[in-house]
Amino acid sequence: VQLQAYGGGLVQAGGSLRLSCAASGRTISNYFMGWFRQAPGKEREFVAGINRSGGNTYYADSVKGRFTISRDDAKNTVNLQMNSLKPEDTAVYYCAANAYVSTWSSVSFGSWGQGTQVTVSS
Repeated sequence: VQLQAYGGGLVQAGGSLRLSCAASGRTISNYFMGWFRQAPGKEREFVAGINRSGGNTYYADSVKGRFTISRDDAKNTVNLQMNSLKPEDTAVYYCAANAYVSTWSSVSFGSWGQGTQVTVSS
């Protein structure tokens, strides 16, 4: 499956952004989907994940209560609604897919999008 993330940009602290990840080549209904981010000089980290049915979602503690992941299988898209953004959320955000996920870490995912930059100003 090919993935393309979009929707990033520059926003003030406290603002919101909605990221989307469009998939092609395969239907995402067969995949676990995840969002990761990587800030300059830091390792890529898990942000949010959703299982194949969409019935279960998972979040990093740092974004819990502020970010919401959702999937629209009809549009073959997964979204990340980000509210109450903080400067520490600044990073390149990547979407990822894998048919099965045992742990919500980057090593569990085989397909990656190209990333979209999110910058939160203070």
